[in-house]
Amino acid sequence: MRPSAVFRDRTSYQSVRLNFVVDCRAFGFQTYLDIVWWANVARPSNLNEGMKITAELQERFRQRYGGRARVYRAPGRVNLIGEHTDYNDGFVMPAAIEFYVWIAIAPRSDRKLVLHSTNFSETVEIDLQNSITPRNHWSDYVAGVAVMLQRASHHLQGANLLIQGDVPMGSGLSSSAAIEVASGLALLENSGIHVDRLELVKLCRRAENEFVGARVGIMDQFVSSCGQAGHALMLDCRSLEYSFLPLPRDVSLVICNTMVKHALASGEYNTRRAECEEGMRLLSRSMPGIRALRDVSLTELEAHAGTLPKLIYKRCRHVISENARVTKAAASLEQEDLDNFGLLMAESHRSLRDEYEVSCAELDLMVELAGQQRGVYGARMTGGGFGGCTINLVRTDAVNDFQFRVADAYQKSTGRAPQIFVSPAAEGADEVKK
Repeated sequence: MRPSAVFRDRTSYQSVRLNFVVDCRAFGFQTYLDIVWWANVARPSNLNEGMKITAELQERFRQRYGGRARVYRAPGRVNLIGEHTDYNDGFVMPAAIEFYVWIAIAPRSDRKLVLHSTNFSETVEIDLQNSITPRNHWSDYVAGVAVMLQRASHHLQGANLLIQGDVPMGSGLSSSAAIEVASGLALLENSGIHVDRLELVKLCRRAENEFVGARVGIMDQFVSSCGQAGHALMLDCRSLEYSFLPLPRDVSLVICNTMVKHALASGEYNTRRAECEEGMRLLSRSMPGIRALRDVSLTELEAHAGTLPKLIYKRCRHVISENARVTKAAASLEQEDLDNFGLLMAESHRSLRDEYEVSCAELDLMVELAGQQRGVYGARMTGGGFGGCTINLVRTDAVNDFQFRVADAYQKSTGRAPQIFVSPAAEGADEVKK
């Protein structure tokens, strides 16, 4: 069986899929690639593409429920640098990407939510008047948001919802935050309720923490809600102060999906958080004023290293050094010093691999392969770890060559065909109006 590489460029290609087999030996490679490519023709604007998808969802909604709907969308994200720092009150630098969860919604006369997922071909009913409990199911992300909205005294009206997503699930691109933010925005506006974006972000995070049971920080929901096209988001996860940093026009965000997600990922995420909390508990004995690891400098950590078990010391060292890297990376981006930004990305990946221990062989290989290509400023894993994606800053004129060469080398080493996406930094969640 020939492997299948998936290349998607959201910056210059129209979303018309062409399937064909390329004998890559003609390009100097050793394998075949069965390519799903985006046709190299004039691509309509993102606004026009949104209108097209909205019209398609409206028609599907009419066929399933009858009548018209309002359509909302929220994006996934990549994190350029600042991994596992958000739940330690630290600094992060994500960007929203042009992969979305879309929700078409219309009110019902009762207080039931009827959800249909086109991705899973499943329908779930939630009664807002009864106790709602987790099902360990995709619908928990919507149900959890509904629960948190109601706990915050927002009286929700019943609704029919049609849900469709193109954020790759299990890839570390935060499909969970995208569905939370999209459903929260849709449910509120369906009920005639306005809340500011910061409240929505906090409630969506609570849904994932308290209902779904994942102890995530606030980064994913924040950038999905508040992202800005063409910009990375510099976020202080304690104060929630943020600024937007423009990304150079001649540089592309290239996302490489390893196509693996190791089973220990979700449990280890919560374990890492507990290890950071233990580090804080031990450090606070001799540093009583600290509230989180972001309050500790590397010099202070070294001075108190003898009070920490070796494993806890390593976890703390990653978080503290990563916060420093994010601050330096922001300065590098403002100065358009992409070479230094790339060096900081490499340091981040090594720390995630060696000190926080959330990388895996496939992620390490993908980063190594990226570093061998021309036009690459930096590469690192992005997301929680143990599989998923890498984020790469690549000079735009080198992207096509990067895709072929990385895909070919990765397949030869692993037998797996990667997905390689190119996306600009996108706008945050909103209603899509005709």
